[in-house]
Amino acid sequence: MRPMERAIPATLLRGDGIGPEIMEASLDVLDALGARFDWDDQQAGTGAYERTGDPLPQATLDSIRKTRLALKGPLATPVGSGFRSVNVRLREEFKLFANLRPAHTYVHGGRFENVDIILVRENTEGFYVGFEHYIPVGDDPRAVAEGTGFNTREGCRRIAEWTFEYALEQGRKKVTIVHKANILKVLTGLFLDTAMEVAERYRDQIEVEDKIVDNCAMQLVLNPSQFDVILTTNLFGDILSDEIAGLVGGLGMAPGGNIGVDAAIFEAVHGSAPDIAGKGLANPSAVLLAAAMMLDHVGEQQRADLLRDAIERVIDDDGVRTGDLGGSASTRQYTDAIIKRLREA
Repeated sequence: MRPMERAIPATLLRGDGIGPEIMEASLDVLDALGARFDWDDQQAGTGAYERTGDPLPQATLDSIRKTRLALKGPLATPVGSGFRSVNVRLREEFKLFANLRPAHTYVHGGRFENVDIILVRENTEGFYVGFEHYIPVGDDPRAVAEGTGFNTREGCRRIAEWTFEYALEQGRKKVTIVHKANILKVLTGLFLDTAMEVAERYRDQIEVEDKIVDNCAMQLVLNPSQFDVILTTNLFGDILSDEIAGLVGGLGMAPGGNIGVDAAIFEAVHGSAPDIAGKGLANPSAVLLAAAMMLDHVGEQQRADLLRDAIERVIDDDGVRTGDLGGSASTRQYTDAIIKRLREA
């Protein structure tokens, strides 16, 4: 395929741990695909913190604000202490209200075949707003931990409208609204009520249902084929998106997109895996599939489809798989196999 006519400006965040090596593999694949991006290489995460004292430097924010497009590797976040999640800060900074998590079967021969689910998660509200504090009792300053979440009608309406429009664009047939309004009657009740109000406009075009989150979690592992598009809140979406990744081979096959009015950031959603960093063992599929989502976003769907098809053929037809997928291929061998498929296409 001929290269894209013009290079599209985009910010590149290589990430921590295995991030640089899977990102390098992905750049090689994009070159073979003829996907031209004018990359602005910036820093974020633990590596950035160690070098600059800031896990999200101002230069990185300025770059994304300018390009409005980014491809991001995994970023490490300290557990319990240290700096706040860079991912959450990016969502807040650029108002990336929609988190898009597709799950598609590329690794055949598992428990379920032909899984094809899109989960849309509200990305800026709910319990992840980070309103937390301790309440002292007696001589214990941390006797009680309290956290507060919020949903706004505007935020609920915005993500619901975005989801139904996206479902129509993608030719999807059903949207399942997932909530916990039987217990969290106000917090998720507002989300359910608002989403159902929006759904009324689309009932002639899209089937609509709602499920309580625990039932949804069970149904996903019993019969995932009943789901098409899932719309849910921030916390529930975080949990369920990893569950649906487990249906298709794990987080190594899980891309994500964070989309707002003024920017879009596409990422591998797995961790930085420092235990295998630098060993040439990492699976670059998640960031490659995130790159395919980015190509969709900039109107290069044909290239995106070619990339997804090459990944599936390498895994399924050629049997070239990294260790997490039950194979023995190195990052380089897997990458070269994908490049070979693209050149034959």
